[in-house]
Amino acid sequence: MTQSIDTTRARLVAGGTHLGLAAGAVFMLLPFWLMLRTSFTAPDQVFSGNILALSDFSLENYRRVFAEVPLLRYYLNGIFVVTAIFVGQVIVCVPAAYALSRLRFSGREVGLWLVLAAMMIPYHATAIPIYVLLSRFGMINTHGALILPFIGSAFSVFLLRQFFLSIPQSVFESARLDGASSLRTLVHIVFPMARPAIVTFGILSFVSHWNDYFWPSFVLRNDFAATVPFGIVKFLDQELGADYGPQMAAATLTVLPLLAGFLIAQRQLIAGIAMTSGQVD
Repeated sequence: MTQSIDTTRARLVAGGTHLGLAAGAVFMLLPFWLMLRTSFTAPDQVFSGNILALSDFSLENYRRVFAEVPLLRYYLNGIFVVTAIFVGQVIVCVPAAYALSRLRFSGREVGLWLVLAAMMIPYHATAIPIYVLLSRFGMINTHGALILPFIGSAFSVFLLRQFFLSIPQSVFESARLDGASSLRTLVHIVFPMARPAIVTFGILSFVSHWNDYFWPSFVLRNDFAATVPFGIVKFLDQELGADYGPQMAAATLTVLPLLAGFLIAQRQLIAGIAMTSGQVD
């Protein structure tokens, strides 16, 4: 009897949990549904009031976006910028994280505290000094101005350090006994083992810099090096005006690469977060 009551209670709790999660999912996905619905709705039906049905399916909004917005240029600029930032972060942050986690040297603890302190400072607070520095080097309104300030990422260093701490010390001792140098250990052992963590911070970096509007609006003067958010906002203001259909079509096209990237790498992302979140020093 007691076992039956416990089973029933467990089923009720599980059912309530799933119901709550489903309600939360609907609440979170509703804005995306509205965005999609509006983007595929004929311009004269946008304010029809029926938010559930996709009536009067139309591609007119997308045709207008592709006709009036140089979307391909923005996509290429955005892909180049986020790829260059990621490659630079791998080159800089992986060795830094490896040194802070596995090498013994004077000032290591101070370096770790500096990384933690840097994570607490929003990059908006350093925008003006960085802008002045880039201006003196003549890099304003260039791709370099969008890339260089973000190559060093305190969050990426900390994330990778936590992952490296989860690797058994015996792995590094075996490499040392085999005569492997620190650089060889990093390249041939740490890099392959750190793929989940690298994919994790790569996705986070991609999402952050693909969606970034503040910094491009700070250092760009025209759409020569414009990324997707900056370029689309510029054309929304100047060309598309208050036409909500084309606005939602442009927003949908902005989100698609992020959604595709997450669907492709979701297993690596979840594995990387799981392997780094539970490690403490």
